[in-house]
Amino acid sequence: MDDGPSTAGQQRPPLRADAQRSVDALLAAAAEVFAESGVDAPVRKITAKAGVGAGTFYRHFPQRSDLISAVFRREVDACAAAAPALTAQYPPLDALTRWLERFAGFIATKRGLSAALHSGDPVYDSLPCYFQQNFEPVLADLLERAAQAGAIRSDADPWDLLRAIGNLAVPLEDGDDHTQRMISLLVDGLRYGAGAGAQPS
Repeated sequence: MDDGPSTAGQQRPPLRADAQRSVDALLAAAAEVFAESGVDAPVRKITAKAGVGAGTFYRHFPQRSDLISAVFRREVDACAAAAPALTAQYPPLDALTRWLERFAGFIATKRGLSAALHSGDPVYDSLPCYFQQNFEPVLADLLERAAQAGAIRSDADPWDLLRAIGNLAVPLEDGDDHTQRMISLLVDGLRYGAGAGAQPS
């Protein structure tokens, strides 16, 4: 995560420890509020959850788009960082499946983000690239490990799979159950044609 919000093409100097704590609290609170109410949720709801005043909020995030962008990047970082821990803890196929579920959860909680990304605000211009640059290599590594273990086929394209899950991981009445069923179907498809000569995970 960056040391603080920045506008397109600009980097802010590192924040003091107390200021960084305020930013971290705001980002954590905003992520929860956005998941509950969408990205258009009232600022007062975010500041109340974070335990800071409106002045602190606007000092760090002058525009709502600055906050949305910072929350998005923070959530991308956290989701991508989950992969190595899963790889260390579980067999390749389990690690892959668990990370896909984690990624689907990330997508499903981004209520209203798609509209924001297409709003024309330049703050969002770098986010699609940030998304791909962080997630594609992570998933490529998980797929490669599972393929080498003989658990899945070796021709799966990570970007195709990310987009497929992005299309299915939407909030529905049956929520997580629906998404998990769809991921199970995708994983079953990856298992079809797996190398018979390799040791399964």
